[in-house]
Amino acid sequence: MKLLSTARNVLKSALPVLLPVFGLTGCASYYTHYAMFPADNSAGESRQVRISWDSADYPGWWIVSDKSTTMKVETECSERVWRLADDSHDAAGDCGQGIRACADPRQDLLVSTGGPAAADAACMTVSSPDGAERIAELGNQFSLLVSCQPAQPEVVRAGEPVNLDYIRSSAVAYTVYARRVPRGSLSARLPAFDESRCKAD
Repeated sequence: MKLLSTARNVLKSALPVLLPVFGLTGCASYYTHYAMFPADNSAGESRQVRISWDSADYPGWWIVSDKSTTMKVETECSERVWRLADDSHDAAGDCGQGIRACADPRQDLLVSTGGPAAADAACMTVSSPDGAERIAELGNQFSLLVSCQPAQPEVVRAGEPVNLDYIRSSAVAYTVYARRVPRGSLSARLPAFDESRCKAD
């Protein structure tokens, strides 16, 4: 009983310190970021490309750095979804520094060589005018460089064609302008793809 009483006294004395700290976890501002722009896929078909991620922004005086999810890159009419990450994410691969998405040797070709891309090759990289190394640090404008193309833009599953194509590689990076809106707001709803275009093709 004496041990239990001592533990309770320690907890009571710690509460005035712990409560303000735990209360500060709600200091972050949460945002959804997204962009939609037209680009060709590797087959030369005109498609919409959608990029999105979420972030938690903390005050400058708070001890925690801003955080983000990985960056999702989708191409209209395709099932292939890319995830770009940085060193703050567990999903970041060993294909360089900064914001990148690593190749899948089974699915991707390196455009510069025309051969299968190794796992340590970056198929997509993001850079920004201010040199941000993390997605959480990105502003509203950044560049997306695509260095790979799909080994098979289309495959057959259960007798049905499945599109795996994605945004076309280019020696010049795509310039992307993203919106930042409060997460959960009506304006945070991602713009939709036109599914009728896929059916028409």
